[in-house]
Amino acid sequence: MNLFKEKCPRCDATLKVKKQLESKTIIVKVCPSAHYEKEFHPALETYIETYRIS
Repeated sequence: MNLFKEKCPRCDATLKVKKQLESKTIIVKVCPSAHYEKEFHPALETYIETYRIS
């Protein structure tokens, strides 16, 4: 059991880090099934969570 793995709240899959070339400071983690996205903005010290409805 790993306490630091973040999971999708909808399907419980482990989130993957999305590679971004334009911004190396913003960390984006996405669900492999595209249900959920979580962004961390270090300058704002905040998370933005996006739920995909399909």
